[in-house]
Amino acid sequence: MSFSYHFIRIIRLGAPQDYSRQAGRVKAAIKYSFLGAMSPLKKESAYLHLPTYTAGLLYHFGTFVSILLFFLFFFNISPDGLLRWAMIAVLALSGVSGAGIFLKRVAVKKIRSLSNPDDYISNVLVTVFQFFTLGMLVKGSVSPAYFICASLLLLYGPLGKLKHSLYFFAARYHLGFFYGWRGVWPEKSHK
Repeated sequence: MSFSYHFIRIIRLGAPQDYSRQAGRVKAAIKYSFLGAMSPLKKESAYLHLPTYTAGLLYHFGTFVSILLFFLFFFNISPDGLLRWAMIAVLALSGVSGAGIFLKRVAVKKIRSLSNPDDYISNVLVTVFQFFTLGMLVKGSVSPAYFICASLLLLYGPLGKLKHSLYFFAARYHLGFFYGWRGVWPEKSHK
């Protein structure tokens, strides 16, 4: 329900209003915002910390896979064969990545000083959910504990930083619109 409220609120806000003279290509910039600008070569925080960036990518991918599987499990559908083993491998890597990100947050003083309880709660909930989802694939049967964990995650999602799963797309769109309108993105090649 709360996610629906946030989603409707984003839709009602609509496209950004910019009263300056348009100097660039908005559609190309929005595309760049989601693809090129997310490249580790364009993000200092990424290329200086490639292992953490890679772990973050795996972690987020595993989260999307886990959510997709939740809906399949809910309707008593479970992948099999090669697809099942591929998902097991993805979730094993993403779960370990989530645990590693959590340990780095605890162990590195700079990151720990920037963290708040929501950072820890969100990280633990998503990582545990991924491991439960992995367990469902390995075991091949529905577990009440899995659905309790999924419920906790879905209840907490709209309250904490996990709602960035909704705002991420709106933020990238607006960023692309802003820089595209001004002709800053996509970058022009200097040949």
